[in-house]
Amino acid sequence: MSSNDIWAAYEKRLTRVSDYIHDHLDEELDLNRLSEIACLSAHHWHRVYRAVHKETLAMTVRRLRLHRAAGDLVRSDRPVRDIAARWGYPNLQSFTRAFSAAYGMPPARYRREGPHRAYATENQEETTGMFDVTIRTLPPQNLLCIPHTGSYMGIGKAFEALYGTLYARGLFRPGMRMIGLYLDDPDLVAEDKLRSFACVTVDAAPAVQPPLEQRTLSGGDYAVLRHQGPYANMGAAYRWLFEAWLPASGRSIRDEVMFEHYLNSPRDVAPEALLTEIGLPLQPDGDTAS
Repeated sequence: MSSNDIWAAYEKRLTRVSDYIHDHLDEELDLNRLSEIACLSAHHWHRVYRAVHKETLAMTVRRLRLHRAAGDLVRSDRPVRDIAARWGYPNLQSFTRAFSAAYGMPPARYRREGPHRAYATENQEETTGMFDVTIRTLPPQNLLCIPHTGSYMGIGKAFEALYGTLYARGLFRPGMRMIGLYLDDPDLVAEDKLRSFACVTVDAAPAVQPPLEQRTLSGGDYAVLRHQGPYANMGAAYRWLFEAWLPASGRSIRDEVMFEHYLNSPRDVAPEALLTEIGLPLQPDGDTAS
């Protein structure tokens, strides 16, 4: 049986399991409890999960917990010991070993010296020309999406639901590109109200039913920042684009949604090797916002 066939047979069961994992990462995740949610024996459902997601449950949980921990390190001053406990590590030593293996440095050093620090305000004058920003004129792009409400760090839940639905309905095609759309500024909107969409590109959007939605990414000029590193660093990259690059560029913002284009996957590469393009919509050259 192919992975597509497995998805078609077990879509709802595995979606329930995936949702539960994402919503309870800060709790003990018991294999027997997850098998009850899947309505399958632990022996069978875990094989199905691995066939579909290309990683074991333990790998998924470890990856997601470290992803959330990296976000806490970058965006809060919470003590490292508290972050370790929040994401299921019994002591600071075990958290430090796991984080160092995934992110290439201990958590305290990552907070002080991680790649997000290159985008810090005090470094703006020195770094304005350091990062890979290009101006591109892009055509309009049809998208199939699943909406997500809540922390942008949790949009992976919507991407898993998206790919599960595409496989189950026979809509997945090689060459689809992963796109994230982010509608709100996390500095202005409460975290539980942030709106985003997990999307894939399509040549022509088919008729779809919920939870899928159709959207169109507007064509036009974009400043595209090529970002390498963990997703937890993205907030710093956005601030650098607005606070350092934009004033020096002579360009004006166009009132369209920003996007992220994910060039590889956290299932396949280490966090420091993740590649993402951040697209900032611009007015045509020479125009200014009214």
